Amino acid sequence: MISRIVKIGGLLAGILAPGVAFGCACSCGVFEVGTSAMFPSEAGATALLNYYFQNQNHNWSGSSSAPSEDNDDKKIETQSVSLGLQYMFDRSWGAQLEVPVVNRSFDTAANAASLNWTGMGDIRLKGIYAGFAADMSAGVTFGLKLPTGSYNHTEAEGDIDRDTQIGSGSTDLLLGGFYRHALATGSLWQWFAQTELDLPFLYQGAYRPGHEVDAAAGLVYRSWSCGRATIAPILQVIGSAREHDSGAAAAPGDTGYQRILLAPGIEVHLQSVKLYADVELPVYQHVNGNQVIAPVSCKVSLSYMF
Repeated sequence: MISRIVKIGGLLAGILAPGVAFGCACSCGVFEVGTSAMFPSEAGATALLNYYFQNQNHNWSGSSSAPSEDNDDKKIETQSVSLGLQYMFDRSWGAQLEVPVVNRSFDTAANAASLNWTGMGDIRLKGIYAGFAADMSAGVTFGLKLPTGSYNHTEAEGDIDRDTQIGSGSTDLLLGGFYRHALATGSLWQWFAQTELDLPFLYQGAYRPGHEVDAAAGLVYRSWSCGRATIAPILQVIGSAREHDSGAAAAPGDTGYQRILLAPGIEVHLQSVKLYADVELPVYQHVNGNQVIAPVSCKVSLSYMF
């Protein structure tokens, strides 16, 4: 199974690279790749604040739209705010901690009312090695996703599926890498790529999330300025693939997917502060069974280096 995911990752890399919580039913994994503004660039500490939003309200089956009545799930809306700290001990080694708080709304045909709840998500703890080049342009990441989010939340108005819970209940191995480089010597154009494998290996409650790979590649144009701020438009392609879930509490026939998104964005850099924002638009999606998908997602990241 792991070898199959690695092959999918290789395929995505081939599609995306020129010559990065679906990390949950709510397709959160794509938010963990891309955002080249947040790649490490020097020793020291960086505080991170991230906001993610998506509203999955359109039923999809295979590679096309499907009737809403074919799916009991009608809407899964997710808003996530995460606080993070990245610390590079030197220009080679570092660590990163991300602690999310998630708000979720869930509508189904069976529930009497929309279900809405908020809680801590699954914490991510990673090590970083960026010592392959003097400018820290290439690196690998490795770490764990911890089962800190609730995976058994209940509501009086209706049931909540395991793949819609804020937490997965699993401990996952996270393996990734990143690279950035100018298109040519002295060029204002820079390209970047990032990927991350999410491999659950400890499970709870008869639910085993599928292995997942997310990857991104894009272009940045660093030439605009406004006063002391530099402004860089970004265009990236994001790919995501996940195997179906398994276990007695899973719905294997309606989980698992492959998709590609186009994500235009912008980066603003003012001294020690960086602001990044993008919108993510699906251009290809294939899902198993019937799943609700989001026509658009968005991400905003703010960082402060000190």
